[in-house]
Amino acid sequence: MNTHNPKVFFTRSQHQPVDVQPRAEFKRVSVRTLNSRSLFQGEHEIGIDHGGSLYRLKITRQGKLILNK
Repeated sequence: MNTHNPKVFFTRSQHQPVDVQPRAEFKRVSVRTLNSRSLFQGEHEIGIDHGGSLYRLKITRQGKLILNK
């Protein structure tokens, strides 16, 4: 029988239950969204200058994005 209660934790030193507070709610924030097709314009790699450093954003063969410095 499983008696685990995720809302109660025991410390090794005291063995007293500690109540866990619920997570704070996150507000949804609108984010400016760019379509990857318009961003890459048919290429598979673009450069991004950020704070004086060059980052490379690539589309992999599996269609995922990778960001390298």
